[in-house]
Amino acid sequence: MPVAVIESLDHEGRGVTHVEGKVVFVDGALPGEKVEYLVHRSRPSFDLAEVSRIIKPSAQRVTPRCPHFGVCGGCSMQHLDSVAQTAVKQRVLEDALWHVGKVTPEIIYPAIHGPSWGYRYRARIGVRLVPKKGGVLVGFHERRSSYIADMRSCAILPPHISAMLPALRELIAGLSIPDRLPQIEIAVSDTATVLVFRNLLPFTSGDLARLAAFADKRGVQVWQQPGGPATAHPLHPKTGAGLAYTLPEFGVTMEFLPTDFTQVNVDINRLLIRRSMQLLDPQPGERIADLFCGLGNFSLPIARSGATVVGVEGSEILVARAGENARRNGLKGNSEFHAANLFEATEDSLAALGRLDKLLIDPPREGAIAVVKALSTQQSPARIVYVSCNPATLARDAAVLVRERGYVLRGAGIANMFPQTSHVESIALFERV
Repeated sequence: MPVAVIESLDHEGRGVTHVEGKVVFVDGALPGEKVEYLVHRSRPSFDLAEVSRIIKPSAQRVTPRCPHFGVCGGCSMQHLDSVAQTAVKQRVLEDALWHVGKVTPEIIYPAIHGPSWGYRYRARIGVRLVPKKGGVLVGFHERRSSYIADMRSCAILPPHISAMLPALRELIAGLSIPDRLPQIEIAVSDTATVLVFRNLLPFTSGDLARLAAFADKRGVQVWQQPGGPATAHPLHPKTGAGLAYTLPEFGVTMEFLPTDFTQVNVDINRLLIRRSMQLLDPQPGERIADLFCGLGNFSLPIARSGATVVGVEGSEILVARAGENARRNGLKGNSEFHAANLFEATEDSLAALGRLDKLLIDPPREGAIAVVKALSTQQSPARIVYVSCNPATLARDAAVLVRERGYVLRGAGIANMFPQTSHVESIALFERV
């Protein structure tokens, strides 16, 4: 088998090396390591491979905590020291800004980091009936596969959810439709734990009794979702504590439904909001837009500062939720929310929002290219805080802001929202010259 020395990690956490002028991406290898590898896919310009033997290990290599690591696709970096993971992600961000956007931040912000394990309060796990593997499997997908990993525990889920996985397998195996339950949505908050079962066929009365008994024994709420997200509703108990998370620094409580989008890592979310507010520096009397506002995660802290916040989001359901959260927190007077497709933003649609002194953008992976192109060079916000879950689209949008819209990239840094994975969350500050 071929042997190589690993040069770096790519944005998916794979080792990168060059062999006879060809790039080789090696799963499971770390920078500086000398490894033997096996190619599983070959292309003219690159090979995809996995480690077969580590000849010289990295000093930053650690023993993965999870017994399913290497098979389960939920994590890709458990073999790398947590501090080193953060450094790798910072390099991924800097490389993307330079190679994609040809921009360099004036300052690199200290990385935002928190607990490395048990942090994932939101998850969607697959369910599959596989008689050849002993029955029902519950877990994340296997790496490079549509199969469900045979998981008995999960170190990145909250401990009570991890401990529940074997019982979930047993529960589903005893239902009348074990082959018609493709996934379970898990939502854990400060107040409750909800399991949403996606059922393609109706539950029988016997199924409902089993689900209710499971909910009572485990102290969780069981919901069903027979169709789209709007069809999700509680099975047992019919009423109970709603889901909510708190932002104590801003005196805000955010209520949400288990099918709503919220950040998976509560601790990092709080720290990310703190950093965002420090960079945005909202002041009373200012008018600030929060684009892709969701249910108000950043909007309400902005409003708490005394500034007027204008939240815009594509989902009418989330816009309604944001308005309800503003009302519950006593912030209705200086907040307004609108539903609009920001992927089709124009200069006129942004102008319709009124005067905007500052801007916070928190788009999905696709980025906010329409928004940044729609900013007027004459009347644009003096400061933009951009929260990103994809360094490549942040870099692309940064290039437009810097070279076409007259902004300077003051600083950028990462937030380790998904420890043990290659996912890079980041934040950047732009100021108009």
